[in-house]
Amino acid sequence: MNSLPDSLQTIFSLHHQPESLFEALLPEISQVLNTDRCFLVVRHPDTRIYRNFCWRRKPEFPDLTTAGWELEENWEEDDPMFAAALRTEPSIFVEDIETASPTVLNREFERENFGHRALIHAHLSDGGKLWGILQPCLFDHPRTWSEFDRAVITQLIQNLTPIVVEYVQSVKDSKMSHKN
Repeated sequence: MNSLPDSLQTIFSLHHQPESLFEALLPEISQVLNTDRCFLVVRHPDTRIYRNFCWRRKPEFPDLTTAGWELEENWEEDDPMFAAALRTEPSIFVEDIETASPTVLNREFERENFGHRALIHAHLSDGGKLWGILQPCLFDHPRTWSEFDRAVITQLIQNLTPIVVEYVQSVKDSKMSHKN
C-alpha cells in the first residue's frame, strides 16, 4: 500500500489548518482501523511542552484531550514505550497489554493512565527528535494488527510528521506556556 485510504486522503486535502486537520483525522483513523479511541500527542522535543488531541467512540472511554499546552512529566521513567519513542525507535504495535513483555510496556502504567487493551504507539520523529505520538487503541479485547493496519500507520506517519513539526514550530511561546 503506497497511499492512504481515500477517506484519509480527503481529510488531508480538505484541512489546511493543523488543529482542524487533527480533529477531523482522529475519528476517521478510528473508523478506518476500527478502533475505540485515537489520540495525537504533539510535543516540542526541546521544551517538552505537549498538547493532546483525542477522539473516542463512546463517552465512557477516557478523554485525554488537553485544554492547551502542558509540561510533560518524565514519563519515560515509568513507560518503556515513551522511552522508545524518545529514542525515535520504530512504532510499537501491542496486541494485548496483558501479555506484552515488560520490556515493551509497563502494564500497570498503561492500566492506570490509559485503560486500553490493544494499541498502536506510532512515533512521529524527524531529525532524531520525537515530535508526536499517534495512538489508536481498543479497550475491551486484544487485537492482532494486520498488514493493512501497519501500512495505514506507516503512511499516516509519513503524511502527518511534517505537519506536526511545522505546527509545533509555528506555535508562539505564549501559547505553549503550561498551567501552573
